[in-house]
Amino acid sequence: MVAKEYQIIAKNYELAGRASSDIKRTLKSTDIDRNLMKRVCSASYEAEINVVIHSFGGFATFQMDETKIVLNFIDDGPGISNIELAMTEGFSTATELDHSNGFGAGMGLPNIKRIADEMDLRSDIYGTHLKITFYIGGVSHDGQ
Repeated sequence: MVAKEYQIIAKNYELAGRASSDIKRTLKSTDIDRNLMKRVCSASYEAEINVVIHSFGGFATFQMDETKIVLNFIDDGPGISNIELAMTEGFSTATELDHSNGFGAGMGLPNIKRIADEMDLRSDIYGTHLKITFYIGGVSHDGQ
């Protein structure tokens, strides 16, 4: 079992993606399927960027065993006021600063849901918890 934890600093665009890069390095050191690795890395990056641009900061965890990879992204608020709306492609509450740094197109959560095997999103005014699960082996993501 591999387990790691990463701090994510709000509005720190220079360090944005640092956790996802480490996860990618970790996965590259295994014999994991390349397609699965791409899905995990994409979801990780999207979720990490969401914490950077939309929260007061937080952390991520990465856990991998023989059967699955689980990513958790937990932030300190202000939370997502309307999850259904946040899951709408193109909807974003990103600021002009976020846009000027190349973020905030409103595709992060919809993309994560599309590429994950399971996604659980919970949020209130105190923060957001996003759990993303990928299964190793067995039936592939596209059902084949």
